[in-house]
Amino acid sequence: MFYFLMDLLGTVAFAISGVLVAMDKRLDLFGVFIIAFVTAIGGGTLRDLLIGNTPVAWMLESTYIVTIIGTVILAIVFREKLRYLRKSLFLFDTLGIGLYTMVGIEKGLNANLLPVMCIILGTITASFGGVIRDILCNEIPVIFRKEIYATACVLGGLSYFLLRKLPLGDEYVYLASILIVIGIRLVAVKYKIALPSVYKAQ
Repeated sequence: MFYFLMDLLGTVAFAISGVLVAMDKRLDLFGVFIIAFVTAIGGGTLRDLLIGNTPVAWMLESTYIVTIIGTVILAIVFREKLRYLRKSLFLFDTLGIGLYTMVGIEKGLNANLLPVMCIILGTITASFGGVIRDILCNEIPVIFRKEIYATACVLGGLSYFLLRKLPLGDEYVYLASILIVIGIRLVAVKYKIALPSVYKAQ
């Protein structure tokens, strides 16, 4: 139940980030829903396909669809308040990658994958909904920019496997790893920490 709740919270966070991007692009109601939908389930769908977990999770559990629809409606109703929070897109996106990284890792563990594969799976789960969102909205996906994004997922995943060696409860390790992903992303953006470019300045 705990992990399912984390999954739903991640779905809500990414659905809101999708709504905010879609409204920025002035899409119609259908467009807003589609962008919110693919942002929320895109990474998880790819994850499930990679590990052969089909039909994918959102097709088996209607709670995901209901959650996305409800989130879209609430985000539209309270859009002015969300816009007032100037950094709301960044905050919801960051919360989403923290939650979804750990959901993906948990799925990898359940599939008996090696830790490194679990971390890759967690990063895919967290990042690829945003990739699809940005491509559909004609933006360069954030993971291909210099910002620390997928790297935060990888470091959070590594932290998870290190923290598991300590005498801590699973839920505490899980929550701590989520906070590490979120913390790394927040610090990187606040202090403008970025990965080095492969191109020399002209």
